[in-house]
Amino acid sequence: MYHIKQTLIEDLDTISWMYKKAIEYQKRNNYFGWEAIDINHLKNEIIEGKHYKIIEDSNILCAFGIMFSDPLIWREKEKGTSLYLHRVVVNPNFKGQNQFNKVLNWAIDYSISRNLNSIRIDTWTKNKAIIEFYKKFNFNVIEEYKTSDTIDLPIQHRNLDITLMEYIVKNIA
Repeated sequence: MYHIKQTLIEDLDTISWMYKKAIEYQKRNNYFGWEAIDINHLKNEIIEGKHYKIIEDSNILCAFGIMFSDPLIWREKEKGTSLYLHRVVVNPNFKGQNQFNKVLNWAIDYSISRNLNSIRIDTWTKNKAIIEFYKKFNFNVIEEYKTSDTIDLPIQHRNLDITLMEYIVKNIA
């Protein structure tokens, strides 16, 4: 039985290792993806309680960040009514176990409990496979554009061609 809980600062080394392995996997398979992860940004996200992990027994299966507002990426489309998922990463020892479905189910419940209308995610425009993956979970493409090079963005989001995607939450009561 798995649980989704806030990431602890003690998990930073494991989470960093997971991102390192994900970057190695992306490069090995010629997928467009992360070049680096901003560890200071990740650390702050954990401290602020905006980073979560899927755990089973003592294993971290997956990790992801959340935000409730993302004006640097979504610009004028930011409405304050969405949950934003960022940097979903799967522990390579637990790939193939549908971790993203667990994240999405949690995000749907979380959004409904906070009366949020949608779940948003951004990804690399050049990585068509990941876009198709998210489409299978009913995310719709909203827009493609190039981010700025501002220091306000984490390193991995600067000067990047991205695709904005959105999942509409349906609260069936």
